[in-house]
Amino acid sequence: MSGITSFKGTRLYMILGGFFVANALIAEFMGVKIFSLEQTAGFESVNWNILGEARSLQLTAGVLLWPVVFVLTDLINEYFGPKGVRFLSNGTIMLIIYSFLMIFAAIGLSPAEWWVGSQAKNGVPDMQLAYRAIFGQGLWIIVGSIIAFFVGQILDVYVFRAIKRATGEKYLWIRATGSTLVSQLIDSFVVLYIAFGIGADWSANQIISIGIVNYIYKFSVAILLTPVLYWVHLLIDAYLGEETAKQLKEEAMK
Repeated sequence: MSGITSFKGTRLYMILGGFFVANALIAEFMGVKIFSLEQTAGFESVNWNILGEARSLQLTAGVLLWPVVFVLTDLINEYFGPKGVRFLSNGTIMLIIYSFLMIFAAIGLSPAEWWVGSQAKNGVPDMQLAYRAIFGQGLWIIVGSIIAFFVGQILDVYVFRAIKRATGEKYLWIRATGSTLVSQLIDSFVVLYIAFGIGADWSANQIISIGIVNYIYKFSVAILLTPVLYWVHLLIDAYLGEETAKQLKEEAMK
């Protein structure tokens, strides 16, 4: 794998990879919560009419972290190339599958009688049902999120590299933002189609209208994160040193 030979390169890969895997795993389990972006920000809900569907900015909590995952993808791609991203992506998918298997195993355990009603005074009469409802995501949701993640990562990597080959080291914001916008566009609709189009018989209008709202949010966050990307890029270059940073980037493009 290119760029892993030096000590600083190895440590950088471990740091970026650690955040990459952690964010992806946490986003999977956070995603079960649906929140109102307008009300969270202190505004009244705005109902947009999209394809005949009234939609407000109600999003899964996972969208807080997925843009970060794709920014990390671009950073890893910049310094370690497609092989570096592919290794982490494949490993993350295996860890997500493993995590859900362990969660389903935990759900199947017989609960202690005292634990079931332990939170009744806090409005949760049955902890076993609550545990199952929160962690026991449907099979199609799991399949959809994994496939969308895999496809999104592939697109992000190759769009990023295509733009970089065309522009060279200039215009970091174009290759980072451009690759994220393309990958998030596909990701937003793939997960909805598999999880709810196949898994819950949603109509095409429902999938498209919700997908558009999700994509608008991701589009906005990707643009807002551009200054952060430049800042992190400068920190990494300063940490690696000019010569090592240049060497890693050259190896990543091979």
